Amino acid sequence: MAEESKLDRFRNALTGTARAVAENAEIEVSWTSDTPAQVGNSVRVPMPGRKLEAGPVAIARGVADSFALKQRHHNAPLHNRMRPSDPLARQAFDAVEQVRWEAIGARAMSGTRANLAAALDKRLAADTITRAERAEDVPMATALALMLREHLTGEAIPEAAQDGLNLRREAIRSAIGDDFDTLASAITDQRAFQKLSLDMLRHLEMVESEPQPDMPEDEGDEDEGSESEQDQDQDTPEEQPSDQQQNPLEAAAQPEDGEGEDGEDDGEFDADGEFDPGEGDEEGMMPVRPNRPWTELPDDFDYRAFTTDFDEITGASELCDEEELTRLRTYLDAQLKGLQGVVTKLANRLQRRLMAQQNRSWDFDQEEGLLDAARLARVVVSPGSSLSYKMERDQEFKDTVVTLLIDNSGSMRGRPISIAAISADVLARTLERCGVKTEILGFTTRAWKGGQSREQWLSKGKPETPGRLNDLRHIVYKQADEPWRRARRNLGLMMREGLLKENIDGEALMWAHSRLLARPEDRRILMVISDGAPVDDSTLSVNSAGYLEAHLRKVIEWIEKKSPVELMAIGIGHDVTRYYRRAVTIMDAEQLGGTMIEQLAGLFEGD
Repeated sequence: MAEESKLDRFRNALTGTARAVAENAEIEVSWTSDTPAQVGNSVRVPMPGRKLEAGPVAIARGVADSFALKQRHHNAPLHNRMRPSDPLARQAFDAVEQVRWEAIGARAMSGTRANLAAALDKRLAADTITRAERAEDVPMATALALMLREHLTGEAIPEAAQDGLNLRREAIRSAIGDDFDTLASAITDQRAFQKLSLDMLRHLEMVESEPQPDMPEDEGDEDEGSESEQDQDQDTPEEQPSDQQQNPLEAAAQPEDGEGEDGEDDGEFDADGEFDPGEGDEEGMMPVRPNRPWTELPDDFDYRAFTTDFDEITGASELCDEEELTRLRTYLDAQLKGLQGVVTKLANRLQRRLMAQQNRSWDFDQEEGLLDAARLARVVVSPGSSLSYKMERDQEFKDTVVTLLIDNSGSMRGRPISIAAISADVLARTLERCGVKTEILGFTTRAWKGGQSREQWLSKGKPETPGRLNDLRHIVYKQADEPWRRARRNLGLMMREGLLKENIDGEALMWAHSRLLARPEDRRILMVISDGAPVDDSTLSVNSAGYLEAHLRKVIEWIEKKSPVELMAIGIGHDVTRYYRRAVTIMDAEQLGGTMIEQLAGLFEGD
């Protein structure tokens, strides 16, 4: 048996601690470089890195502690029934409840207190409270949560948030009076605490002063420490995204039954699963987004995975060490030195086109406004003449995020993957200059010929029609909120020997789509770059010949017809127009950069 690594030993220790805190022996902890989440008893916490440095270790512990405290002290059905309908009030209500369960742990255990503080510091790094210059820029949910945490635990406001909080502190204090004192007296009684929370929100005029309907007392809220059973039916994170803004003070956890319209995947460790539906929702006590048909998978997909136990979502930096990433990036730059200049020129053209749309324009011949200098002669000749004014107006330019989903299959090896990497790099840099956030994702499998999924299938006697029979590997090269300079080196990973294997496009498309739905931007664009149909020998050898392709077609149709995400595809030497409604095929990989830019420019310039 292989010797257990330090990282594995730390994970086992984290698992044991989470089980003890939650009083649930079924909890399992695993690593993720994506947004942390909880699915039933499975908890995904931030990967602290192989060196186990103190900072990342404390963050991982804090996220795990918050999950465990939530499972022990939080009753999801009760919370769902009492949540206000107004989105801003709901964010504040959720944030205050999280402060309650974390304060219980922080007051009882000094180690937990320090861990939760480290996780909070990480979350606040992405919160607008750290950059606010006016009171209206400070999220009320964040301000309330920080002030209540200070009152319940005695913990000082983190330095990064002090200036922003001070812009709202006095107004909040004058409105709520002694509400924090009454909340402190009910910290161990969720029902009483949440009723008092609603009173506080009424004092802040965030909810109407209407009495709440009487809640039945016999629906499982007496024992607030036994929510583990209520957490078992959660969907996977990729299936239940949301496009509402998330409260950044929520710890990384998974949504409870019927919760989740407040989430935003910041790409940081700031998502409590309960409040980050980009990571998943449960079915249950309340109807979830009945007017959002794209959040529910159709019943006719007729697709399944034999097991998802061996799938992974990972960051590029977790697949090789820093030295190798640097070497691979240097190799990529050297290989494409001549091409980069051409692509950069095209990118500059795109930047000019995008910036031109954001310029202001004028409406002329108006009855009022600024005097139009071109009409001075008319004014002199006829002072009473109308229509001699002009008014300035801003062109509508929606807040936008673009995701590039790049096929990392073996058939892309060589020139195609090199040019895909450098084109994505230049495009991300260009869009960042224009205020358009860009996410770069890749998809492949962990193994050829099925990997551990196939081994498990063989050990269980080869059941018929097992569905997808390989281990997925989804890679985050650059998160949407991550600066280009910080992620630049990650793209060199595509040059790594042995990374590119097989491609299962349908599930990758669903994954990228769910991440986009969790974003708060008004406009979301998903661009897929691939050189062929989905191929996985292990899956196709034991299912129907068109199993993966049929699933891809259904996913594409579902997104194109029912989702707010704008989908386009570029096929390299492969006709993708038979799959995607908005698509283009190029025969030479060196056309990729120009084609990407032209396609995006067309989207921004047209409806």
